[in-house]
Amino acid sequence: MTVVFECVHDNRRHLGTGVPDDGAPLLLHPLGDDTLAGLLRGTDGSPEAVSAVLAERGAPVEVPAAERHRVRMLPPLLPDHPGDALVSGFMMTHNVKVDAEVPDQPNWFVKGLGDVLKVSGEPLRVPGDAVAVCEEAEVVLVYTGDELGVPRYTGYTFGNDVTDIGRFKRHPGHLSYAKLCDAGVAPWLHLGPPPRSVTGEVTVERDGAPVWKGPFTTGTDALHYDLPTMMSRLFAHEALHRPGRTHYVYIGADRGSFHAGFRTADGDRVTIDVASHGVRLSHTLAWTGRPQAGPGREGAP
Repeated sequence: MTVVFECVHDNRRHLGTGVPDDGAPLLLHPLGDDTLAGLLRGTDGSPEAVSAVLAERGAPVEVPAAERHRVRMLPPLLPDHPGDALVSGFMMTHNVKVDAEVPDQPNWFVKGLGDVLKVSGEPLRVPGDAVAVCEEAEVVLVYTGDELGVPRYTGYTFGNDVTDIGRFKRHPGHLSYAKLCDAGVAPWLHLGPPPRSVTGEVTVERDGAPVWKGPFTTGTDALHYDLPTMMSRLFAHEALHRPGRTHYVYIGADRGSFHAGFRTADGDRVTIDVASHGVRLSHTLAWTGRPQAGPGREGAP
């Protein structure tokens, strides 16, 4: 399977392939005036097709391992304007979370626009009045609107759908509020069908020491619902159609630290090791300031 990524080096966007090993140099191809989405649109996503596109761009630039800190990874296919990307997802999709009384389509939610996506090393912001925050290790499907605006599947990556699960548990009708936290995302875009089986481990560190660990299983085999049906029903809504818009859809998670009785805190570092696919995401949780009083808030009409 082909894996591609986009990054910024010397203030210019570049394209790379594969999931690079820690401490290895990077081979990067300048994108110039092109976009990764545009380049991929002209291929079938196969290794041969991607290699042919790269060959047309000339010799790659090698960034030594000692200078990798100068390279800023980007979420896959992130548009220049964050308003041209929509981050959303489904809840209660996995067999371990679903009981007999379920609808034929799981609840869908919006997390925000493209600026809520954070790659490893960037903090994940949660509201200052969050009740109980939990990580959610997930597969993330990436779609791009075609010339008519219809979202077309491009590939998948992995992410952390940070959620104020305590707010949702306290009032299920507040799911939409509970999801308005940042989302971790890996920069590596896998150009293939959504994975059937994904396994790994979550580690939460506090003051530099592990305080909770737990395994997770996800992928299409773990879903209670048929994924193609879920997505076709979602994107049947024309309100989501816009040419060039990138959609990042989180498809749900296994049980996590909250279900094990653990409570995260401000400053905790959450690392998701997707062992089955050689991908790691690591972020610090950051509680933001509490909302200020004003129109539409405390006592306002």
